[in-house]
Amino acid sequence: MLRQIKPKTARSQRALSKREPLHNENPKTTLFCRGTSSSSLINDLLTDIHSLKRPLAIRFTKKNSIHPFEDASSLEFFSQKNDASLLVFGSHSKKRPHSMTWTRCFGGQVLDMIELCVVQDTARTLRAQFESPVANQYTLAKSMFLDFFRGGEAQAVDVEGLQCLISFCAGEASEDDEIPKLHMRCWRIVTRRSGQRLPRVEVEEMGPRIDFRIGRIKEADEAVWKDAMKRVKGGEAKSKKNVETDIVGDKMGRIHLGKQDLSDLQTRKMKGLKRGRAADAEAEGDAEADNPRLTSAEDATDDGAEAKRVRLDVI
Repeated sequence: MLRQIKPKTARSQRALSKREPLHNENPKTTLFCRGTSSSSLINDLLTDIHSLKRPLAIRFTKKNSIHPFEDASSLEFFSQKNDASLLVFGSHSKKRPHSMTWTRCFGGQVLDMIELCVVQDTARTLRAQFESPVANQYTLAKSMFLDFFRGGEAQAVDVEGLQCLISFCAGEASEDDEIPKLHMRCWRIVTRRSGQRLPRVEVEEMGPRIDFRIGRIKEADEAVWKDAMKRVKGGEAKSKKNVETDIVGDKMGRIHLGKQDLSDLQTRKMKGLKRGRAADAEAEGDAEADNPRLTSAEDATDDGAEAKRVRLDVI
């Protein structure tokens, strides 16, 4: 690793601050280099992958005496000097022919590595090995490739700009002890006229076409991996209680209400809803007609009227 020197000028301070971990990661730069002995096949493949990764790619053409699994200090030096967290190292030897070492770095140190040996055979296989619930060499390769070919975040994508398709597949484990190979295929997306509103989409293989045989691997240290996957607190949106978002994207809320007492409900007072005096008198008259009630005074008055009538008749 490089020495950590305290910056003495504002310019050096700004340069170091740009290398600090960010809440939203910027697109990662990849460094391509080769060892002292490298085959023409590896050189061509490094050139092809470099062209796929551009502009976020740097390539070294000179040979470097590097043994990644024995001493990774040179890779860490290149990573810090070029601000590249991804590295691909190509080499060729009798024991490990046509090998490519894919490396990830975090904080200027090697996080994990996987060695892939290129083979000449070609075959179509399934991708069941990438979905293993237990971490193995295939899940490491999947994580490595996803991080390697991931670009910047885009708010909108133009369909006409999608011109390249990269696929990785792995075969199922057979009865033999041979480890399934990884197959890398690159396709060019072509849109042609279809006579309708939507064009006809076709794919054409353009290369590079690589078959890998998994070699040595180096898994990340648990503490370093935990530190690398750590996220800044407060950057994520806080979840609101009783507020959900459905699959369409509409926000839905849930409200909890207690038991309501409608007897104390205050309604709006309007003149049109008030009853007049005439309506009240008619209602009282109807009630008395339905239920007649006579008092003692009214009974006495009725008896006196009848007596007067009798006296008049006698005279």
